[in-house]
Amino acid sequence: MKLFSSVNDVKDVKALVAEALQLKQNPYAHQHLGKNKTLSLVFLNPSLRTRMSTQKAAMNLGMNVIVLNIDKEGWALELRDNVIMNGTTVEHIREAAGVMGEYSDIIGVRSFPGLKDREEDYSETIFNKFVEFCKVPVVSLESATRHPLQSLADLVTIEELKTTARPKVVLTWAPHIKALPQAVPNSFAEWMCKADVDFTIAHPAGYELSPDFTNGATITHDQDEAIKDADFIYVKNWSAFEPYGAVTGGNEDWMLTNAKLDAVAPSAKVMHCLPVRRDLELSSEILDGPRSVVIHEAGNRVWAAQAVLKQMLEAL
Repeated sequence: MKLFSSVNDVKDVKALVAEALQLKQNPYAHQHLGKNKTLSLVFLNPSLRTRMSTQKAAMNLGMNVIVLNIDKEGWALELRDNVIMNGTTVEHIREAAGVMGEYSDIIGVRSFPGLKDREEDYSETIFNKFVEFCKVPVVSLESATRHPLQSLADLVTIEELKTTARPKVVLTWAPHIKALPQAVPNSFAEWMCKADVDFTIAHPAGYELSPDFTNGATITHDQDEAIKDADFIYVKNWSAFEPYGAVTGGNEDWMLTNAKLDAVAPSAKVMHCLPVRRDLELSSEILDGPRSVVIHEAGNRVWAAQAVLKQMLEAL
């Protein structure tokens, strides 16, 4: 593996999930792979779980880790080619990414979308330029359209906690106070459509995701019907794909509560990628109760990242 940006970069999803669970049982068995190897984590946006879990995963494999918050600690990057750099940008991404590749055996990059220009965001300009110019394997730490490490951890969590061979998994939209990217729901949908699960997406009208990510899913505007008899319910807000980045008022009743689950999905486990706005996206009663697996899910971010890094180290 030289690139991890989506489920399409994984040859055998089931085997990768199994490897993550094996690493969870024996985290330090492969430290020889990372000896004298360096992972550089480059952040253009904030991070908690992705930053800490990927660092821990790399250290479990014996790697050295460099973390750069390039939006705050680096030079302002120019992304365009064939321009005279006489404005506010100081360094071109060609040189910046190339230099980072000189210092690194593997690079991880996080870059959020602007939610203003869909074509620009969905072309993944920043991430793809790092891939092009750094010349070493690259891991997505979340991009404009996907969050594959989160989705792998989500699938690891479902595999670990499921009580039936083919669980019912529901991705449900949740309220928010601002426009959020589609990266997490896009990615979750893409991975679930490749997994052996019964997968449904529920959202209010107008919040359809790009069909490029949802092929194979059942899609509905009826949350109660969607979550009926669910084994896992994944809660997440996202803004509209069309018109791009739009949000509409109302829909506060889409916040998941114990009353909703008691009525139609009493055995469901509730997931969220975090961070979560309590009592806006998801009720505190669920987050603080036995149905929530969000902390367990976040813990699995380590093993997801470690499985990916292990395969990259083996390919060096």
